[in-house]
Amino acid sequence: MSYRAVHRHARISARKVRPLANLVRGKFADEALEILRFQPHRGARMLEKVIKSAIGSAQDTDQNGGRSYNTEELVVVDARIDGGPMFKRFQPRSRGQAFTILKRTSHISVELKRLEEL
Repeated sequence: MSYRAVHRHARISARKVRPLANLVRGKFADEALEILRFQPHRGARMLEKVIKSAIGSAQDTDQNGGRSYNTEELVVVDARIDGGPMFKRFQPRSRGQAFTILKRTSHISVELKRLEEL
């Protein structure tokens, strides 16, 4: 069984978070949190929260099912960063022109699976 968590419309460009997702993809969940804890990027905090949310849903599902799984055996099988909608703002420029500023958003999704299911 896989456990997912998604942060939609995160106010950060997908391009800034993708290298961090590449770091944690394929790692154990607790190891991924340790890697992200020491990254100085703002996107690392967002990705860390999404992984913690997926771990929480795994623990909640296990308690409801009556089974007790160890969360250290959860593996990050999918960490996807997709582009979201953009806020469009305009900045006045010379000679009456206006330049468009795109404030980008992203969708951060993480999927965890237990080690035995891989």
